[in-house]
Amino acid sequence: MAGKRKAKRTTPPEDLSKPSRWRLQHGGFDEGVRGTDPDTGTPILHRRAIDSLGVLLANGSITREMHEAGVIFRGVFQRAALDRVRVMPMIRIPGGTADLLSESQAVARERVARAMRHLGGFASPAGSIAWYVLGLEHSVRDWALRQGWNGRAVNPAQAQGILLGALGMLGAHYGLTRPASVAFGAPAPASAGGGAAKSAQA
Repeated sequence: MAGKRKAKRTTPPEDLSKPSRWRLQHGGFDEGVRGTDPDTGTPILHRRAIDSLGVLLANGSITREMHEAGVIFRGVFQRAALDRVRVMPMIRIPGGTADLLSESQAVARERVARAMRHLGGFASPAGSIAWYVLGLEHSVRDWALRQGWNGRAVNPAQAQGILLGALGMLGAHYGLTRPASVAFGAPAPASAGGGAAKSAQA
């Protein structure tokens, strides 16, 4: 007796009216505003990506200095071209310049490296969440459940606390907030002619 054929599993088609699962890993979206396409008159839904830093600032979880520190790190990270996924060619062209960095990219990468060292390195919780959430713009929840720290998932609430700590450390690194030693009355280290304004650009 011939065996019965197993029914093939069919994957339901993706709803194109909603952001893809891949896009949602980089943060959520608002409910959207309905409108009309000016060319065709077709009803459309405008969705706006939710900025994690903006949400934290709006609900009072972080200060303006912490928000600015996150924006600075993100901007430097993007200028360093660390967020681009590149496919290496099978055959390398002699004399090609595809792998060469521009001067601005090299400087930006050094700035990212200094900030990461201040956070304790890539293997630290603060360094890891800064790289993935601030730099690569993954959501805090995605970092907590997928990346986490030390090979283990982290509770999303704890992950947000780690992010707040990282933003506070970046604020001190960029000269936007006072270091803890100064806040507790210790003398401030002498800065070479520039102060906080120049430190924010480091």
